[in-house]
Amino acid sequence: MKIEVLFPEFANLFGDCWNWKYLSRCMPEAELIETGYNDEPRFASEKVDMIIMGAMTEHGQELAIKKLMPYRDRLRELIDCGVVFLMTANAGEVFCEYIENEDGSRIAGLGLVPLHAKRDMMHRFNSTQLCAFEDMELVGFKAEFSQLYGDNSDFYFAEAKYGIGINKKSKLEGVRIKNYFATSMVGPFLMMNPPFVKYLMALLGVKEPKLRFEETNMAAYERRRADIIRMMGEK
Repeated sequence: MKIEVLFPEFANLFGDCWNWKYLSRCMPEAELIETGYNDEPRFASEKVDMIIMGAMTEHGQELAIKKLMPYRDRLRELIDCGVVFLMTANAGEVFCEYIENEDGSRIAGLGLVPLHAKRDMMHRFNSTQLCAFEDMELVGFKAEFSQLYGDNSDFYFAEAKYGIGINKKSKLEGVRIKNYFATSMVGPFLMMNPPFVKYLMALLGVKEPKLRFEETNMAAYERRRADIIRMMGEK
């Protein structure tokens, strides 16, 4: 099994490196491939089972788009084939149609997700999140200078019970297309959501997923979840 991390040297803000570090510790049998910016992505010529990319600066987004654009058709093929993707924070914006700056100028994205992003660099939006996904609840935070726009009602990732969706007027958070998952939540997201780690492991073919430090991590997850539910009651 191969898990490829894209551009870990700069797509690692908000502690996002612990998404793949924790996943690899839960799956020591998997090969963790850390593909630097100057490397050819392994997914271009080999079968990989999962692709991960984390939070980055706005300049980092533009670098990622430039690097990945020649592989756009290959990425579309992998999404269509059900390869698992996890894009956290603003990494998912790279896959959208475009990113719009405050002056109206646009940076073309990969065009694989029919949404677009708008930046507002003078106003960072912060929130605590509790979202419903299938039979579980997801916790996390948002800390973003950009938000997504468009209609994701047919392919949203999770529904926000507390917090927002892809923008302040939405309750539909993130993107799910087959096994492509994009969420603007940080935390790090996988460290904060052990039930979802098990979900991903099952998608990757692990029959009886077991987590490292499972008891401790589940206790922390339940504590955070309870704290947010309490906040909902006080609102």
